[in-house]
Amino acid sequence: MTRDVAALDPLLHLAPGSRPRVAVVTGSYGAGHDAAARELARVLTAAGCDLEIHDVVALLPWRLGPVLRAAYYAQVRHRPGSWGTTLRLVEPGRRLHRRVAALLALAADRVVAATRGCDLVVTTHPFGAQALGCARASGRLGVPVVTYLTDASVHSLWVHPGVDLNLAIHEVAAQEARGWGGRTVVVRPLVPPHLGHRPGSEVADPLADHEVIGPRALVTGGSLGMGDLERTARDVLAAGGMTPVVLCGTDARLRRRLARLPGVVALGWREDVAALMATSACIVQNAGGFTSLEGLASGTPVITYLPLPGHGAASSANLERAGLVPWARTRDDLALLLAAAAVSVRADRLPAGAPEVVTVLTGARIGGTVAVA
Repeated sequence: MTRDVAALDPLLHLAPGSRPRVAVVTGSYGAGHDAAARELARVLTAAGCDLEIHDVVALLPWRLGPVLRAAYYAQVRHRPGSWGTTLRLVEPGRRLHRRVAALLALAADRVVAATRGCDLVVTTHPFGAQALGCARASGRLGVPVVTYLTDASVHSLWVHPGVDLNLAIHEVAAQEARGWGGRTVVVRPLVPPHLGHRPGSEVADPLADHEVIGPRALVTGGSLGMGDLERTARDVLAAGGMTPVVLCGTDARLRRRLARLPGVVALGWREDVAALMATSACIVQNAGGFTSLEGLASGTPVITYLPLPGHGAASSANLERAGLVPWARTRDDLALLLAAAAVSVRADRLPAGAPEVVTVLTGARIGGTVAVA
């Protein structure tokens, strides 16, 4: 059903002169969840809240957090095709789902202790959703819990029945969350404000000291440089007309390997991604996560190519279903989309019409409608 935003029961009250305390629980499994946590902290601080951020990696007992992170990194690097199977095995009703949920519930007491005195807790990671949902359902946590769904696809661990509200970045993702039984609304995706497209604005070239011929295709595999970025770079070169600029993230070996390819610009970890996006003709991504939203906000056309198995392919499929990011399934498709991107008009490409996060959480009337289920 559809309700006016103001008709929702506010989970956070912003009384004049008060400063509600809000805790954000992130998960440092890649950079996207942390980036979303920072944006939540930014907008809620601007609304008059006191913010604190916690990492669920540190809240799991017996150093389970770092162990799970190392296992995840090893799996997606060395056995990426197995990740989709893992997500299917953790669906409700499966034995592995019960075991994983029980494992993540071990963080419930630590989450309660870390967020004591807060008026609202928001998480940007499925592990946080499971721990907080368990604490909320058992009565150990007496304040509302919200999950901000960072991805365009929503697997089962994102949703816990004890969580009060899920915030989805598009109706396609919201439908999946509701399918797992979560009460869900759609909000405008959170991205850093400096990424917003400004017609006529000029950005200093961050690659002025590199030899770059012609327009650029910014190739990204997230903060870890995951996926077959070498093949992507070679296929961009084969399409002709663009120089692949590859963000290798923290993978130094990948950067050294790609730097030896003629015509490829290989970059390590960068703090000027916004400028790289603004000065590129298009962005070629493979995970459908936070980087895709940043690209859409920058006004630069975004293309999916060779997505990561599992969550990467699922998010890419949903971004395509939503009409936000086309998926090039073949090298010929990629060449056509690159050619179209080279002549496209830059514009903010984020989904429009959804209310802001603060509007939904506080009940403030800023306009818009929210689908609630």
